[in-house]
Amino acid sequence: MAASVNSVGKSSAERLTFSTTSFQKKTRSKLISIPGTRPSVQNGQLLVSTGVTSLDYLLGGGLAVGTLLLIEEDRYDSYSHMILKYFLAEGVVCRHELFVATAQDNPDDILKELPAPILDDVAIHKPVEQPRLSCEPPDSLDAMKIAWRYQNLPKVQSALASSSRFGHYYDVSKTMEPEIRQAAKCHRFYLPEHPTQSSPTHSAVIESYSALLKSVQEVIHREGFDVAAPMSKSRNILRIGLHSLGSALWGDDLTCQDSPTHRHALTTLLYGLRALLRSSLSVAVVTVPSHLIQDRALMGSITRLCDNAIALESFKGSERETHPLYKDYHGLLHVRQVPHLNCLASQLPDHKDLAFKLKRKQFSIERLHLPPDLSETVSRVSRGDLAGGATVASACGSGTSGNKHLDF
Repeated sequence: MAASVNSVGKSSAERLTFSTTSFQKKTRSKLISIPGTRPSVQNGQLLVSTGVTSLDYLLGGGLAVGTLLLIEEDRYDSYSHMILKYFLAEGVVCRHELFVATAQDNPDDILKELPAPILDDVAIHKPVEQPRLSCEPPDSLDAMKIAWRYQNLPKVQSALASSSRFGHYYDVSKTMEPEIRQAAKCHRFYLPEHPTQSSPTHSAVIESYSALLKSVQEVIHREGFDVAAPMSKSRNILRIGLHSLGSALWGDDLTCQDSPTHRHALTTLLYGLRALLRSSLSVAVVTVPSHLIQDRALMGSITRLCDNAIALESFKGSERETHPLYKDYHGLLHVRQVPHLNCLASQLPDHKDLAFKLKRKQFSIERLHLPPDLSETVSRVSRGDLAGGATVASACGSGTSGNKHLDF
């Protein structure tokens, strides 16, 4: 009987010991610390900046790592191309690696046209030599220094360092200095350098998109951007910029025919690209000439395969360019889609009337505010017409009824 009691006590003690040692305190998982990134306040997703601070605000704080942004090009591909340059310039400043794929312009030419940053933490500082006066001896010049409390401060670093800020401002009237641009690592895909041959089973456009997707996959695995890769070195972000997919420059006939032969070639590419982004520390921006695609159902499928989607409607070449209502803007911006990441409902912008304008040095997105007194209706007549109407009314002896009609 005692043995049974001892065995029962021993087993209960073992259970108690097991229960206490297996207890673990639940803690919040730590995010990867990478320069140029920050966690989202809505869902904790790691974010990177697009280079345009107003666009970051519309997208919920920035682009989430592992997502895809679709930009529907404007008619002349000027402003969409500029946003792509902003995206790449932000990667250069943050020391992220770049992957640029084009079919017309050489990627090196695009990198040479990146806008210059206007912040001090990324500029290369050069010491300015003060001019010496001939009447002063050298000893007195050496003794002339700044206030004593600043003497022991470290000197400004002359080498380019990675910026830890999230989001920067750029001057579009100037190009980035070669010293800053060459400090970033860039991978290039230029379609004329990858000749493809059509076969009975695969066309040229399918071969082009397959080569592009394979090149992106090789860079992700070789450079260690895969999430499953061992943490052997400090992690970084890969920024992927794909220009004018779906156009005839890539051999695609989406913009040339109402019923394209390979209508699913671009959607297949986006599906594979999105799968690569989900399992890597990468983010992509894709521009598509949507105004040339006649099949709107196909364009809807392209939009749904992307996480974020915006459309640019430029006033260039249209009646709105000279319309007084839009004299302060250069086009309209439409938010087609926002991502649903780690949440049941996404955060939609609080306003839909958005416009963009290109100032002398900066590209910005603002709310569309129309002037108040530009409508040519009866209720918006000029004061001269009111005075003339009052004179006629008094001459005709309209009396009280006329005064009541003109009293606003």
